[in-house]
Amino acid sequence: MSILLALALQSSPAAGADFPARVRQAKLAEGAATGPDYQKQMWDRIGNATTDAYKACLASNTPADKSPFTLVANVRPDGHLADIAVQPATPVAGCMAGQFANWVLPAPPATPAPYPVEIDFSIKN
Repeated sequence: MSILLALALQSSPAAGADFPARVRQAKLAEGAATGPDYQKQMWDRIGNATTDAYKACLASNTPADKSPFTLVANVRPDGHLADIAVQPATPVAGCMAGQFANWVLPAPPATPAPYPVEIDFSIKN
């Protein structure tokens, strides 16, 4: 089994934006000028930890719901995450949201502020 993780960077969602809107914005902003550099910095810092946490979340929620899910969050200037949300809200997705709440990412680009990220989690057998 291999774990596939994809990261897309999004522009700041409008106040009150719903989850699907945040995801759509993330997909549109993935190719922004600052996106690839920040994505590389972020995955260099948390790539292995993310994979390990995902495996642990699957193991701790046996039998785990292995359905794909998406995590969105805002990265503050100090790298801490805020406004973390997951859909669908499965136990594994909630576990991953809890993991991300404790991590510090690289300082994001100055704009947009807060700097939003979106991560899709899925398993391919």
